Formats: sequence, C-alpha cells, structure tokens
Amino acid sequence: MKLKQIQQVFLMLGFSLLLASCGSESKKEDDLQKASWEEIEEKADGTTVNFMMWQGSPVINNYINNYVIPTVKENYNINLEISGGQGPEIVQLVMGEKEAGVTRSQVDMVWINGETFFQLRKIKGLYGPFVKQLPNAEYIDFSDPYINTDFQQPVNYMEAPWSIGQFAMVANSAKIQEPPSNLEELEAYVKEYPGTFTISNDFTGMTLLKSFLAEIGGGPNSLDGEFKEEKYLELSSQLWEYLNRNKQYFWKEGETFPKEQSKMSQLFANGELAIACGFSEGGIEEKVKSGLYPKSTIAYAWDNGTIKNANYLGILDNASNKAGAMQVINFLISPEAQYLKANADGMDANTVLEISRLPEKWKQKFENAQEREYGLKMKDLEAYAIAEPAPEYMIRLYEDFRTKVIEQ
Repeated sequence: MKLKQIQQVFLMLGFSLLLASCGSESKKEDDLQKASWEEIEEKADGTTVNFMMWQGSPVINNYINNYVIPTVKENYNINLEISGGQGPEIVQLVMGEKEAGVTRSQVDMVWINGETFFQLRKIKGLYGPFVKQLPNAEYIDFSDPYINTDFQQPVNYMEAPWSIGQFAMVANSAKIQEPPSNLEELEAYVKEYPGTFTISNDFTGMTLLKSFLAEIGGGPNSLDGEFKEEKYLELSSQLWEYLNRNKQYFWKEGETFPKEQSKMSQLFANGELAIACGFSEGGIEEKVKSGLYPKSTIAYAWDNGTIKNANYLGILDNASNKAGAMQVINFLISPEAQYLKANADGMDANTVLEISRLPEKWKQKFENAQEREYGLKMKDLEAYAIAEPAPEYMIRLYEDFRTKVIEQ
C-alpha cells in the first residue's frame, strides 16, 4: 500500500478509531496487565508467537533464525514464527484488521520505531503499557532521551527498546581521499564523480534526507519540536531544488533510485557507488569482514550531524498471544540476548542495556567484548548526534521525494 493510500485510510477510519476507548480491553487483557511475571510465564508456556519484522539483513536473519528461535523454544517452550514486513505493511495490516473487526490478529509482536509508532498510536494499534512488567527492563535507563523518546514522541512504556545506533556516511577511501561531508561538498563531488552517489527510496534514504533538511535549516537542532508545516515547506522546497539540479549526476543519471538499502549495499560492493550510508554507525563491520565491502571502506560523520535513534519491539492491541510476546521481548532485552546481538562478528548492534546496572558477570562480558575492527563506535559520533524529528517529517519526505524528485 502506498503512503498516500495509507493516509487516505487514516481519514476514512476517522475519529471513531482515534477516540476509541482505552478501556476497550477485555477482562482477560486487563488481568494480564495486573498479572505477576510468573503468571505471564505460565500463560506463555507452550504457545506460538508471530513476530513481524524487516528481513532485509542476513546477519539479523541469522541471529533470529539460528539463535533466538531455538533459544525461546528451549527456554520457554514458545514457538516463534517470523513473518516479513516493516512500517507500511504493519500499519496496513493493523488498519485492515480494525476495519474488518478482527479481534485476534495474525501477528503478535512487531519491530518498529518512529513514524510507524506514531501511526499505530494514532489508530490505537498497540497494546500497553507493558514494558515495566518485563523483569529485564530494570537494566534499561529510561531517563535516556534517545530511549524514552521516539521521533519526538514519549514512548511511555508502549514499546521496548531493542537496539540503538547512529547514522553515518560510508565511503571507499581507495577511490575518494576526502569524501564530502556537507551539501556544498556533495554537490561538487557528484559533478566530479558522476554516477557514484544516489539515495535509496526507503527508511535509510529518508533518514539521510532528514540530515540534509537539518543542514538546510541551519543546524543539528533545526528540526526539533513539533512538526510545523510552514517550516517543512520552506526547507523541503530548498531540498528538492538541490536534489533536482544535481540528480543528473547521480547513479543512472537520477532516472531511477534504489528501492532498498540492500540494493545500495550491492551497488557499493560492486564499485558502482563510492559513497553510501547506514545506521549502526554506517554498518560496515560485517560487510568488510565478509568480503562484501573492500577493506578500504570507511564510515565517517556528516559535518552537521546525523540521526541517532533506538528501534523498538511492540505488541499489537489485538494480538492473540500477548503473554507470549511479552516473554519473547523480555528475552530479547536480556543480557544474554543483547550481548550476542552486540557481537562485532555477528549482528553488531549497540545494546540498549545500561552496563553499570548489569550483574557483575554480564558487566565484565560487555566490558571485555570484542570491538569493531573497521567500523566507527557510537561514541565516535556522539558530537554529531541529531535527535529524530517529529514523525511527520519522515512521512512527508517519503511522499514528496517520490512526487517531487523521482517522478520529475
């Protein structure tokens, strides 16, 4: 479903959903929020949990399929089933089920953040608050603004943080001695090295555009606060003008744009692109070690800053197995699961746990963990961190990038 269609469905659903009573939970669900963790574990035992998540990364898929699924089966007798889908697909599913009056969803838990969290909250599509009930939540610092706030929205324990990271630029240093780190330099670069840069038409690409938008706005905090239509129109008009005058120098002369980050990675790997970008501080460690990216690959900071954010796990309001989902999420934020997830040779995802709060055994494990050999660490980018702007920026950028750049 296209973004415009999703927005139209929002309008059709109207205020009846937006004003739906928070007290519409069944007695069984009310009892779950009051239940002890032992009671939740008992309800979860022997059940099946369906997890809808993005499946575009081999290392993430390996972590889920070869570690998480067998471990929750062995430890909790839960069958974890994975279905593919991210932001728009999740919102489409929830809206469709609400329109059809479905009370037991085919999906229990989802991997989300930002505009998806915003859209699901709008239609009361998420169950909660539930995060405080999770025993392993005690290891998370909920005073951290990059954890308790998701795209300028208070999380309010409606979603559990799963990992945290910062966006970074990526370049092949064998081809580019001084990669561009601001819009002026990028314009000069694409003219000198045409065809070696582009923007993916997905979450990653839109995140890059938010960094560009903040730079046009005059600084890393220029997008802070509530979404303002007038500000967006003023800044985005300059952004579209910049992209349209330069896209002739982009990959394929700007006549087409990669639809997914995985395609961008392939283009960078085969040498068509000399500049890329990504979360997890560029996300280059596994790609270099596996031989996909050359060893000359570097990650670096954009001068005006890049987005730092957390991603989260939520439970659908009409999930069939909320107790099972809570058990799985509690495991995913456990020291054991977070430690393996943070392994530099594996998923290489920054932990959301506060190391100082961990039991001594796990504190030592994290402190002595293998560090990245090629990629930046998140602390290397601290000075360049930009908080996620309001979700409307991402929603509008998706639509306007398509209509004002791709289709022009």
